[in-house]
Amino acid sequence: MRALILVDIQNDFLPGGALAVRRGDEVVPVANRVQPGFDLIVATQDWHPPDHGSFASRYPGRKPGELSELAGLPQVLWPDHCVQGSIGAAFAPGLQMNRVEAIFRKGTDPAIDSYSGFFDNGHRKSTGLGDYLKGRGADEVSVLGLATDYCVKFTALDARQLGFRVFCFEDGSRGVELAPGDVARAIADMREAGVQVVRSSDLK
Repeated sequence: MRALILVDIQNDFLPGGALAVRRGDEVVPVANRVQPGFDLIVATQDWHPPDHGSFASRYPGRKPGELSELAGLPQVLWPDHCVQGSIGAAFAPGLQMNRVEAIFRKGTDPAIDSYSGFFDNGHRKSTGLGDYLKGRGADEVSVLGLATDYCVKFTALDARQLGFRVFCFEDGSRGVELAPGDVARAIADMREAGVQVVRSSDLK
């Protein structure tokens, strides 16, 4: 069975949002266009408490984009974003959600960040997404959304690690690019792990 994971297509990652991804809105029509090609569609949703440890606002004198540490792991400090219940955490307007069968929330623990839709960054807790997909009989997973160099990449890598055949729609994802070349490096990392990086026009 083929499953599609819509990764964090939320207001705060769109242009004008708290953690805007350049041209992030361009993933929405791609996400809508490919949905009929899948048996199962799920979505991940960044869902942070207001005091999340990844927020630069919690550290006096620190700025978004700086590197810090959280839960013993390297941590990029981010602007406050996707706070639980906020407009910024809501899914993008225009994103078709009527075929989405389940939503998996991540980043809910203030003490650790969660880029992947499957696990937190330390692989200490699961979101339940892997068990859900396997329980439904999925053996192939495609990912798209925001952002290529963070949540899309780590969701794809964890899916590979869990034994799924994995595709990433490059034209259905956009990156943060904190440093030039981050997106290209993310694509290379995914390919090296066995993720097939494709375009939505390749979908059969």
